[in-house]
Amino acid sequence: MVTIDDFQKLDIRVGKILEVHDFPEARKPAYKLVIDLGNEIGIKKSSAQITENYTKETLVNTLVLCVVNFPPRKIGPFVSEVLTLGVPDNNNAVILVRPERTVPLGGKLY
Repeated sequence: MVTIDDFQKLDIRVGKILEVHDFPEARKPAYKLVIDLGNEIGIKKSSAQITENYTKETLVNTLVLCVVNFPPRKIGPFVSEVLTLGVPDNNNAVILVRPERTVPLGGKLY
């Protein structure tokens, strides 16, 4: 079990996907995302294995939730700066965790 203090150590923020690029070097199909996380955090990059349920075109301007306080992670030649959150669908493909309404960028999950 974790405590509420453990949960509060995670910094999960709302971001908007600005750009989506193919990531052919990834071992599993993935996109490279450029995400605006508001004035405090800024623009960050993320790799996400979301190609089964999303096209590049449908992802642009989508709001997503990201963990912003994990250390950067090198994925092949790419450095992922934030973890874009998702949950598995019935086929174990990723469905993004997103706010149901438009909210300010950088808003913190609590």
